[in-house]
Amino acid sequence: MPVRRDRRTEGLEPRSRRLQTIIPDHVEVPMPEKIIKEKVLVYVVRDGRLLVFRHTDYSYEEVGIQVPAGSIRPSETPEAAALREAREETGLNDFKIVRKLGETEYDISPYRFEMQHRHVFHLELTEPTPERWMSQEDHDGEQEPTHFECFWIPLEAAHILQSGQGALLGRLSD
Repeated sequence: MPVRRDRRTEGLEPRSRRLQTIIPDHVEVPMPEKIIKEKVLVYVVRDGRLLVFRHTDYSYEEVGIQVPAGSIRPSETPEAAALREAREETGLNDFKIVRKLGETEYDISPYRFEMQHRHVFHLELTEPTPERWMSQEDHDGEQEPTHFECFWIPLEAAHILQSGQGALLGRLSD
């Protein structure tokens, strides 16, 4: 499995080592405000199972199991972003919003210095799917495609979701 490299930081020393050489230990450096990013997160449920995926370009330890999610584009509604992200990450098309489950915040540090304000939606899928399939997100040709293995897990096992993505799963039964 190929390992993705980050060209922005390739060849640089770890940040902590660079800062130690620039800032003496006795100097306190204020941390900048975290950037707040507007995100969507979708729970696609069918027959008591949740649609999830894993990135095949990254290790499981690095990114875990996730549900479709992503950024809300400028002038895009959260509802439109939820449908777009579900389509882009799964390669499927026939999604319908059941309802908005709520909003939550998640601090993604130390991975990125940002706070995610997440709009969480329950979606329904009306087209048939296999138990597992491969998909990819092409990113409008602006970067290398991201590859996914999509599959269904029982809702009872959804506690395995990465980065607090399961925070509003309990609202599916409300």
